[in-house]
Amino acid sequence: MRGLWRPRVLGAWRVPAEGPMILAVNHAHNIDGPMLMGTAPRPVHFLIKKEAFVGPLGPFLSGIGQVPVDRTAADRTAIGSALGILERGGVLGIFPEGTRGEGDFASLRAGLAYFAVRSGAPIVPVAVLGSTDRRGRLVPQLPPLRSRVDLVFGDPFAAGDGSGRRTRRALDEATVRIQERLTSHLENARRLTGR
Repeated sequence: MRGLWRPRVLGAWRVPAEGPMILAVNHAHNIDGPMLMGTAPRPVHFLIKKEAFVGPLGPFLSGIGQVPVDRTAADRTAIGSALGILERGGVLGIFPEGTRGEGDFASLRAGLAYFAVRSGAPIVPVAVLGSTDRRGRLVPQLPPLRSRVDLVFGDPFAAGDGSGRRTRRALDEATVRIQERLTSHLENARRLTGR
């Protein structure tokens, strides 16, 4: 990543040095995940759509610990793999909007709340800014080479309310709390970076 672009990483010291953790990342461009994987202070395991595991990319993604997920149904294998990463004290990366979009955390799915409440792992918000500012001349699908992309890590927080409840209502309430925290972090990151 550092050879192609100029990532600027801010707040990486906020990432706990050990223990389970979930990185909740906004997602506006295809390079957001790889950019985070290449710059995060700890190895990150993302849930990635199974369609990406085709051809030579499949063994590479599996080899670096990424988890294929079937987005058309509740993929119990992927859910079990993600919970296993957290149980072993690893870092799970999630795009809480479920797919690439505006990158503004406007429509969160319940998956992030489920993993956070079920595992008890703290959530660290991450804002990736600048990946969609301009298009490259050589490869229009990518940001211009050597352009700056900012990755801003926020303070860890717990998704649950402390009651230990795992009901549907508890997950819905956790999703609202998470969305408020992620939106606030994104606004702060934009002010900090001027983007």
